[in-house]
This record gives sequence, structure tokens and C-alpha cells, in this order.
Amino acid sequence: MSDKKEKDFDDVTLFLGDYGPFQITLIFLLSLFIIPNGYMGVVFVFVSDTPDFHCKVNEKWNLNSSYVQDFTFTERSSSVGPDGCSRYKERLNSSQVSPSNDTEACADGWDFSKDIYTATIVSEWELVCDNAWKVPFSSSLYFVGVLTGSFVCGNLSDRIGRKPVLFLTMAMQCITALIQAASVNWGMFTMLSCLRGFGLTSCYTTSLILGSEILSPKPRMAYNLLGQSVGFGLGYALLPLFGYFIRDWRMLLVACAIPGLLVMPLWWVVPESPRWLLQKNRLKEAEAVIRKAAKMNQVSTPDIIFPSKEYERNSYTCLDLLRTSNIRIITLMGIFMWFTCILVFSGLSLNTSNLNGNKYLNCFISAVIDIAAYIMTWVMVSRMSRPIFVFSSMMFCGILLLIIQLVPDGVGRFGISAAYSIMFVFFIELMPTVVRNTGLGIFSTTGRIGSILCPYIIYLGVYNKGTPYIVFGSMSIVASVLTLFLPDTRNNKLPELISQVQPVHRSSKFGRRTGYCPMSAPKVSK
Repeated sequence: MSDKKEKDFDDVTLFLGDYGPFQITLIFLLSLFIIPNGYMGVVFVFVSDTPDFHCKVNEKWNLNSSYVQDFTFTERSSSVGPDGCSRYKERLNSSQVSPSNDTEACADGWDFSKDIYTATIVSEWELVCDNAWKVPFSSSLYFVGVLTGSFVCGNLSDRIGRKPVLFLTMAMQCITALIQAASVNWGMFTMLSCLRGFGLTSCYTTSLILGSEILSPKPRMAYNLLGQSVGFGLGYALLPLFGYFIRDWRMLLVACAIPGLLVMPLWWVVPESPRWLLQKNRLKEAEAVIRKAAKMNQVSTPDIIFPSKEYERNSYTCLDLLRTSNIRIITLMGIFMWFTCILVFSGLSLNTSNLNGNKYLNCFISAVIDIAAYIMTWVMVSRMSRPIFVFSSMMFCGILLLIIQLVPDGVGRFGISAAYSIMFVFFIELMPTVVRNTGLGIFSTTGRIGSILCPYIIYLGVYNKGTPYIVFGSMSIVASVLTLFLPDTRNNKLPELISQVQPVHRSSKFGRRTGYCPMSAPKVSK
């Protein structure tokens, strides 16, 4: 950028105010993108659930229901797998068929209970016993898609813009869900799960960044915590409602896909990020966004909003996150913190879905806990520094997980949900505009690696029920301590360049504010 003294973007657009019609409309519209993400990410809980089942009895035997019960196993021995994978061998006494003590495999398939579901992928394609591995494999491939999308779309958004990636990823996850509902076999379903995951997190992250780059600090926080996080929680809470009334997995996917497609006409309403446009030297388009906002807010604009000059047009890649020691340290800390946060959040979500009792009620309670945590975060975050808040939330979660036998599971989830919601806000404020979506994409990617590894940590509970909680709790405590070395970004301006990123703390004075000074940023060579 030029070495002339330039005003910061927030200073230039100060005349727009904070909560005018433009800001309120933008918060509402972008929040509509988040609600589908809330249920699309966890719809697999109902789509792939395993109903009670038992072996089919050969129809040629012509047995009544009491004999069928004698021939089959219907109980499950543990959470690892069912034991309904065998039946008693038939024993013929003249013309009568009766069970013997010997068993055999279910040669004629299985009968699945329809007490809860009309159909799931498990009952339709008989994904039990020797084929039971296909269910978690489908889930893992979904998270592989999430991981890949986080990395690819993060970089793509910094190159072609926030708005195109936002609509592209929303369309991608909804269209693939519709095609997935027409899957003819498990392989087709699984590949489409991967593609659907590709768009999910990318849509969430891009919408968060788009709103953050347009809004001023006060409405930015309201959007991030109320619009985004609560919107996601509301979507999560809608899933058990959809699932309760729609018991067939195909129709459930269709119902989840349609609301996302309804937001596509908003292409002609939602603006591109003016910060991103300025970084691409597209001044006229950036000014057009601001003038339209001023018109909605009924405020006058200066003749020249952004002085004509040559803005920095360097191309940035993920390697720029390692360019200086400061941003390198922040990046490495962020990778571990995001990995831990999403690992623990996913682990507790998986545990909630495995609780005894009504599946729909458990899912709804989990969503309510998340929403309560998000609202509490919004109330408290303006009163505490960002590092102290994340430290408190993750330390609270870590300690409770280590003493999980003494407290309800939901209490630990409350802490990690609060940390998860503020993590996006915190690192958006830390990362500069030129690599913001790339950085968030990398953080989200490493976090999704945690999601993929999570089932294996949960599996350790087969040997010792407390082991997963010890792993989750210990990692939460370590991550919480690292947070104290990061600068406080509360009420600070968003950095535009790498040189404007706030320095990490190398002393014991944690949590202090060290806002950057854009007027003294060094000149960057082209």
C-alpha cells in the first residue's frame, strides 16, 4: 500500500453509524444462511441411526410370531455393535420346525423395527453386522469433505471474493443433499456426503467473514454471536423437529435442503465485502456498496469515500501465514486451539447423541445448551478481554471434564460451546484482510482433523470410560493457557495487512490491548 497516511476503513465509513437499516438488514440476511448449516451438519444422526433389528426367518418355514422370537436375537450387547447377527439353526422334527442350540449367520437378511423410523440408510441397505463399518465410514468421509472444503474455499474466497464462495457453497450442500436423497446405493450416498461436507463449513466461515468485514465493531459482535452462533443453534434445534415429523431418511434430506435453496435469490441483495474489493483495487465497486448502505441509512456521503490511489495488489497464499514470526506464532497457536476446541466440541456432541432416552429430546436439549452458551457469551464478551474469556471457558470445560463423574455432561458442553462461538470472532479480529479467509480455512481444516479423530478417542471408552474425558479435559486446559499469550482484540480495528497484526505477548502481561496503528504501517514492496 502507499506510504501516504491513510485512514482506516472503519474511520472512513464511520458516517454509516452502527445499527441503521442497512446493518440490521445485513445481519438478518446473512443469518438466514446459517440456520441451514445448523441442521445440515448433524442430520446424519437421524439419517444413519440403527433401529432395533433381528435376523429374518426363512419364509418357507411358515412360523408364527412366537417361533420367530425363539429363532432370533434382538438385544444389543454393547455400544460397539449388535449381537443380532445370528439366529438359531432350524431343527426338523417330522413336519415341525423348532430352534436348536446351534446358531448360524443371518442368511435371509434382517427385519428392522419401524417404531422410531420408517427407514434409515441402515435399514434400507442393511448396514449391520459385517457391513456395520460402512456407517462410521460415511461419517468420516463427510468430515473429509468438510476438511477439504475448509482449506480450498478459504483460499478461494481470498482470490475471487466472499460473496461468490458464500452462494456457491450453499448451493453445493443443498443440491448434493437433494441428489443424496435419491441415492441408489451406499457408495453413491457416501460420495455425496463428502461433497455436501465440502460446502458446509465453508459457507459458515465465509458468511461470518463477509459480515465482519462490512460491519463496524459494535454490530459486528452482535452479528457474530447472535446472528451467526444463535442462528446455528436455532438450526440445530430445528433438526429434531424435522426428524420427529419426517421419519424417512430420504424425505428428511429433502426437507433440510429446501430452506437453503430459498436464500439463493439473495444474490441480488447481499453485497460483496468492500474491504476485499479495496484489497483488489476495485474502488468503484467498494464505493458503490458504501453509497448503497448510506442511502438505506438515509445519511449523506462524501464526494470521495476512498481516495484514488493504488492499493496493494500482491497475491497472498497460505505461506504468508508463516512470513513473519508474529503471524507465524499466532497461526501455530490457532491451529492447536482450533484442533482442540472442535475435537472436544465434536466429542461431547457424539456423547450426547449416544445418551439413553428419547433421541429427539436429547438432540433438542443439546441445541438449547448451545444457544444458552452463545447468549451468555454475547453478554459477557464485552466485559472481558478476548483471551481471558476463551481461557476461562476452555479451562472451565477442561476441569469439569476431568471430574466428569461428579457433574452432568451438559455442563462441560456449555463451556466448550462458549469457547467455540468466540473462537471465530477472536481469530477474525486477529487475521489481516489479505489472508483472513485463508487463515480461517486452515484453522477450520485442522479442527476438522479433530472431528475425524474424535470417534477413535471416544472408542477408548470401551477400555476405560474415563479415558476420553481425560484426553478432552487435558487438551482443553493446555489450549486455554496458550490463549493468554494472544493479544486482546476487543473494540480494535480489523487489520488489513500482515504488518498490522497485533503482537503476541512474550511477558506476563496477558490480555492487554495493543491496537495497531494503520498510519504507521510500513510500506510493503510490490
